[in-house]
Amino acid sequence: MVALLRRPCPAAPTLLAALLGLGLTTASRPAWGQASVPFPSPETLRDVQLAALACARENTSDTCTQARKLADPLMDHPRLPGGCKDTLWAIIQTAKPASSNSLARRDAIGDPAGRLLLVCRNSEKPISGKVVDTEKPKKDPSFFDRIFGRGGGDKN
Repeated sequence: MVALLRRPCPAAPTLLAALLGLGLTTASRPAWGQASVPFPSPETLRDVQLAALACARENTSDTCTQARKLADPLMDHPRLPGGCKDTLWAIIQTAKPASSNSLARRDAIGDPAGRLLLVCRNSEKPISGKVVDTEKPKKDPSFFDRIFGRGGGDKN
């Protein structure tokens, strides 16, 4: 009886590995009850872009404050890629009124604003409910195939 208790279970390492693997895969996924944060709408990004372009054009405190105010909350958005946040950061840093509205200043604000909609696009494909059948439809065998068959053997 003592020998039976001391003998290691042959399935113990496999069971332990399976339990650890299950724990690691479930820890990396979000909880089922947790709602995902929606991607910012194109209208929201367009508002930031137009506000930044207005700041570059008009060089007033109101327009530049509006551009920074619209871009700032998007910096903390969890679904935006890093390149998008870099572009938003460039807008926040450069959208400030200056004593002279030089071409270099307008370009420094206008270039990131122009790239904003391209860089901040949602790259995820929408999930459709349709199942696409990738299998080719089978066509009826030809007269030759019915009489002589293909690939050897008798098909009649």
